[in-house]
Amino acid sequence: MDLDVSNLRRVAVASAAVVGVIQAGTATLALRAGRRDYADGAWGPGLAAVAVTSAALGTGHAGRRWALAGATTAWASRLTTLMVGRLRGSEEEDERYTDFLEGDSAPTVVAKVFLTQAVAQLLVSAPIQVAAAARLPRSRRRWLLPAGLAVMVTGAVVEAVADRQKADFMARKQAAKERGDDAPDVLDTGLWRWSRHPNYFGDSVVWDGAWLASAASAPALWTLPAPVAMSYFLVYATGAKRTEDRMGERPAYQDYQQRVAFFLPRPPRR
Repeated sequence: MDLDVSNLRRVAVASAAVVGVIQAGTATLALRAGRRDYADGAWGPGLAAVAVTSAALGTGHAGRRWALAGATTAWASRLTTLMVGRLRGSEEEDERYTDFLEGDSAPTVVAKVFLTQAVAQLLVSAPIQVAAAARLPRSRRRWLLPAGLAVMVTGAVVEAVADRQKADFMARKQAAKERGDDAPDVLDTGLWRWSRHPNYFGDSVVWDGAWLASAASAPALWTLPAPVAMSYFLVYATGAKRTEDRMGERPAYQDYQQRVAFFLPRPPRR
């Protein structure tokens, strides 16, 4: 059997403890500051912490354990830097959280935001946890490891480029407003010409790759719900759909919706 069940139990318990500490600390800071959107800053660190914990405590293939930990930590570091920069750059809470949590008590906020995010982190990272406690077979399936890592890197690059293009667009838009010039309404160049949410798409691909690298071992193959859940979160729960709802009443964005794919990239319609 590829999987060491006892070791997986140890990895899972330690991962849950680490995620719990991160979420509890973030919730405390967020409630004190009145900024429930601090939760955005804990997403990357929580997943990186699980990957490193799994690598440290796992008894499975060492190369895979630490490769997944390294790739996850690199992805999380960039994302966290971006999220923390956004949080520091705004004195107001993200309206997504304000609308979603309007009138909620502190215990309700903890349950709806921080506890839910903790559960999501453990679900999304399930392939990494399983891989940490599983041996890498000698069959052809072992090539899923380098293939999965390559997919992770590709997704991370797409996400990073999309975020950079968006940041440059916002800077140009702000500069145009300060000069009194007409500011562009929609970012529809670069990767944003192929998908209306290329950053979320890239993020999804990262976790597809993590699952693929883990699926080289038979037990991890059954963790397919993890990347599916991540895609669901990015599209429906916290990401793309909420952006569409917020932007959808703008005529320029409505035109953009007609021309450019929603999530999966494709050539734009002219």
